[in-house]
Amino acid sequence: MFRNLRRTECTVLLCVATILLLAESRRVKQPRCPASCTCTKDNALCENIRSVPHSFPPDVFSLSFLKSGFTQIPGGSFLHSPALHLLLFTANTFDSIDEDAFLGLPHLEYLFIENNKIATISQYAFRGLKAVIHLSLAYNNLGTLPKDVFKGMDALVKVDLKGNNLECDCKLKWLVEWMHTTNAMVDQIFCSGPPLFQGKLINDLVPGSFDCITAEFASYQPLMFESISVESFIFGMDTFVVFAQPFTGTCSFLEWDHVETVFRTYDSIQSTSTVVCKPMVIDNQLFIFVAQLFGGSHIYKRDISANKFIKIQDIDILKIRKPNDIETFLIDGESFFVIADSSKAGYTTVYKWNGYGFYSHQSLHLWYRDTDVEYLEISGKPHLILASSSQRPVIYQWSKSLKQFDRRTDIPEMEDVYAVKHFKVKSDLFICLTRFIGDSKVMRWDGAMFKEVQTMPSRGSMVFQPVSIGNWQYAILGSDYSLTQVYQWDLKRGQFVHFQDLNIQAPRAFSVVSIDNREFLLASSFRGKTQIYEHIMIDLSNN
Repeated sequence: MFRNLRRTECTVLLCVATILLLAESRRVKQPRCPASCTCTKDNALCENIRSVPHSFPPDVFSLSFLKSGFTQIPGGSFLHSPALHLLLFTANTFDSIDEDAFLGLPHLEYLFIENNKIATISQYAFRGLKAVIHLSLAYNNLGTLPKDVFKGMDALVKVDLKGNNLECDCKLKWLVEWMHTTNAMVDQIFCSGPPLFQGKLINDLVPGSFDCITAEFASYQPLMFESISVESFIFGMDTFVVFAQPFTGTCSFLEWDHVETVFRTYDSIQSTSTVVCKPMVIDNQLFIFVAQLFGGSHIYKRDISANKFIKIQDIDILKIRKPNDIETFLIDGESFFVIADSSKAGYTTVYKWNGYGFYSHQSLHLWYRDTDVEYLEISGKPHLILASSSQRPVIYQWSKSLKQFDRRTDIPEMEDVYAVKHFKVKSDLFICLTRFIGDSKVMRWDGAMFKEVQTMPSRGSMVFQPVSIGNWQYAILGSDYSLTQVYQWDLKRGQFVHFQDLNIQAPRAFSVVSIDNREFLLASSFRGKTQIYEHIMIDLSNN
């Protein structure tokens, strides 16, 4: 029995020794205070360290970094310090905070990142910090903050952003919106730019202070043919476009496919050396004026019952020798079209619809080699402007008593203008004048004459086309030698500013089509693929 007791005592002693050894082993493996850090029971202070240590004693309640030399706070830097309630960085040299930098800190309530050199913060840098009530990013080099960087931090009571160089642009619009909805108090902070907001309190701004909607023309559908003119029109409640193809002698009609959301072939008119295919709807009848360099020009009508185009009339070949442009218009409810003739012996001629056909109404002048004609209203009165290779642009005004156009004036000091196109901004009338070699111009009607507003350097330009899309006014300056330039009208400056470049070869005409709540820009190309671009709206505050 004594022997058995001795055995029991030995077993107990062995168990106790094992437990003591295990406890000692565990104590040895517990994290110690990192080098260059000073630790007490609850706190740790690290100074002049080169990287963020990966472990601290488990009971550390607060952790501070001072004058350290690491360049960033990597993701997951504090996964081994889950008990932290306070974390402070001050006077350090790091300039970025990575995604999930503070992951694994469910009890953190105070985060101070002050007087460092932070220029960038990941959008998800503060992900998981649901308990933080006080966040300070004061006195850093922040120019902006990523959208929704405070998302999920619903316990926030105070946010300090002062001492940064915040740009109050569209990228920061979200912060203004957040400040108007959060329960947290945000210390007063000022805009460092742009000039419109420089020095203003961000706290006083409202989301409506920012104009963040812009747009772009994005390539949508290339068409595998060359073309020299493009027109869009509505007939029978449907939208169509027609391209003049000079090398194949074709008017190519396309319609919008609402299912496939592309433009598809609808029909064609075969002709010779076609330069213009101009549509006009009169009394629910569709007419197409087809101008040709050779073989005369013709008028076609859409036969609805036969579902095809039929030629109904030839255009006087003695007057129209070398057509270059056609414009259609209404005056006092009567339908007209005018052909600009660019030959030495041709007449630029106005034609009028008489209910059965079109007859010559007025020949404007002889032998001036007109390259373009533009119909517009000036002070509520019908006018024509003729551009010519042999004289300055000439302005004609409609006489109600004579029922024809009278020469009114010309545009001085504007020789060698290839084409004239007009547009309106509010009540002001402007024209774009295209020059192939020289400077194209934007001019404004001042009540008596067109006066120069802006000069656009142009080399190899045969189209300077204003187009309007919604509230956006553009002008597109084509080029045979370089990229085509899109300009946008700036209301404050009263001028066009560069907006976008389009890579299209030898453009000759542009037209806008609105369909299915979408906007398309059609661009004819004389030496390459005809292009269709979509006008896409972009919210810069989401970038």
